Amino acid sequence: MPHYDLCLTWNWEYDTDFVRLLESTCQAHGLSLLQITPDNLAASLNQLNSGETTFGALLDRASEVDERFLPVEAWAFTQDAYRINPREASLWSEDKATMHLEFIAHGLHTPHTIILPPFAEKPNIPPPNLSPLGNPFVIKPARGGGGEGVVLEASSLEQLLAARQQYPDEKYLLQAHVTPRLLGGRPAWFRVLYGAGQVYPCWWNPDSHVYTPVKPAEETEFGLGALREITQRIAEISKLSIFSTEIAYTPEGLFLVVDYVNDQIDLRLKSKAADGVPDAIVENIAGGIAWLAESHHK
Repeated sequence: MPHYDLCLTWNWEYDTDFVRLLESTCQAHGLSLLQITPDNLAASLNQLNSGETTFGALLDRASEVDERFLPVEAWAFTQDAYRINPREASLWSEDKATMHLEFIAHGLHTPHTIILPPFAEKPNIPPPNLSPLGNPFVIKPARGGGGEGVVLEASSLEQLLAARQQYPDEKYLLQAHVTPRLLGGRPAWFRVLYGAGQVYPCWWNPDSHVYTPVKPAEETEFGLGALREITQRIAEISKLSIFSTEIAYTPEGLFLVVDYVNDQIDLRLKSKAADGVPDAIVENIAGGIAWLAESHHK
């Protein structure tokens, strides 16, 4: 009966380079890797359910967009396999409205925000007082990623009503625009990646999505150690082992978490795509995944 140390479910063609790195990392650690893709999903499920195949740890990068992969997650749960970013933690942490309140409760700073109920639940609500948000303001659904449903330059109640009807079952967040301070001539806007206990702060341009790792000297010079502290606290709150977050450093000296938790992070390599993640960081994250599987070896 084949037993694998780690199972990876994946279905995104641009994960190929990441998967290659994970394969080589697992091989270097003496770990066996089972890959389940759309091509072998049915056969793999039959083998798991019949007991022909088992695994000790799971990283799911497929079921969020393809529910056919959910039985693999269910098998891992019932067999008590170690799940990297368990589904229940992912679903809980992807709700921006929930995370907003959790972050505030844990002392993390966020943009000024108004949370509205789903349109399907309460279609007619009193017009919110938008003045504390400034003009323009941001409208975003509580769930979803990649900017879906987000209105970055909202200025009217009409836009708010239209947005709420776009995803009527979702709560909505209205947020103030955040203007970062300048550090060394560049905006202090960061995307920070977290992988298996390690924090990787990067300068990040929200328009071009280009990553540039924060150098140790910059971290010291500009007092950016809070990026690591905040990200570690987010890991504790979310119970996730791999995710990214966006943090802006304002002229008032506040580190604001502006995009809370993204657990299905884009791991395209910077050497292959201008807006990809620096290769060394992806390699380290792959190493962290192998370490998690090895640490929870069964």
